[in-house]
Amino acid sequence: MAIRELPRARTKTYTIDDVWALECDPANEGRYFYLIDGELYEDPMPNWTHSELAALIGYLLLSYVRPRKLGSVNSELSAHPADSRRTLLVPDVSFTRAERVPVPKPKGYAPLFPDIVVEVKSPSNSLAQLRRKARTYLQHGSSLVWLVLLEQSAVEEWQVDAAGQLQQRLIGRDGALDGGAALPGFEIALSLLFPPDSNGEDHAS
Repeated sequence: MAIRELPRARTKTYTIDDVWALECDPANEGRYFYLIDGELYEDPMPNWTHSELAALIGYLLLSYVRPRKLGSVNSELSAHPADSRRTLLVPDVSFTRAERVPVPKPKGYAPLFPDIVVEVKSPSNSLAQLRRKARTYLQHGSSLVWLVLLEQSAVEEWQVDAAGQLQQRLIGRDGALDGGAALPGFEIALSLLFPPDSNGEDHAS
């Protein structure tokens, strides 16, 4: 998804209430908005390759999670930290452990960040902005972030180490992802996401 910062007054700080008002406006039907520290951005709708890969990752997660009743797998879940109304993110795919799933489930934005977050990068995405999202997720309760890099046939994995420091590593097509402490036993071979005949091409719609 291409990332575009919306025109705004420099002194304006946006909240989730502003995003709700934008999304409830019929003129904005089909538009995606998110916030980081009060800054408002728009994500155009994902194209074919992006949505196909997100769906595959979601399917693999769901196939592992649901039979074991481990939690909730979501696509495009709008979520904000419980202690902040100035940040709202919408991961392509996410997993939340059963003990953290709100009861009852919220009808509006989820008041917590999921344990595992997946963001798929298209050529029009800024990697710097995706990395900013990764840091934001981890600073507000997520355990693991996977940035799926189509053009490189690789995944950039982000997590917090035992010392509380942010760590990242690049995992290539021959490697694998695992759920770590957030989802023990779960694994995805990247060859499933990036088969040998895949060239990683993706084009903005």
